[in-house]
Amino acid sequence: MAHETPPQWDRDMRRRLRQGEAAALGELYDRFAPLAYGTARRILDEDTGAAEVTGEVFGRLWSSPEEFDPEQGPLRTWIADEAHRLAVAVLRRAGGTGHDAALAAERARRVRAASTAARADYIVTSMPSPLRTALELTRAQRQNTAQVAARLGITEEEARRRLRLGLQLLSTAGGYAAPERP
Repeated sequence: MAHETPPQWDRDMRRRLRQGEAAALGELYDRFAPLAYGTARRILDEDTGAAEVTGEVFGRLWSSPEEFDPEQGPLRTWIADEAHRLAVAVLRRAGGTGHDAALAAERARRVRAASTAARADYIVTSMPSPLRTALELTRAQRQNTAQVAARLGITEEEARRRLRLGLQLLSTAGGYAAPERP
């Protein structure tokens, strides 16, 4: 299968999630959100519920990574099973209280926030050093453009250009859309 993972990868992913590594959640979401969404979509036959179930699956994995046991099977299977189970539960409680929907929406929001943070971390670490350094001086050391330019031995115009490019790259972190209907 295209997204099959070796057992060691699954164990490493669980360890990373237990350590609270947001990048691990981002990786999982990128790889398996279409699987969770597609599974839920086939059961619920509607997009909004499928998106909520997808968020709930990854929310549970983020908040309780010990629920997945790599000795019981692959992570891919756990995600598909969890999406199926949650989608069936949504069908059963149709017309129930709004509390479940609010809880699912909150978990989905936390998953999106963690995923965005992971993408931002990845973007910052992979951007060219001159851009990263200018951003770090501005953000962490609270230096203005003139101070950044003086510290780096560049013109203020070059400092502004580096900051603008770095911020443009960072702005793409939150632009990742939910999976489209398969």
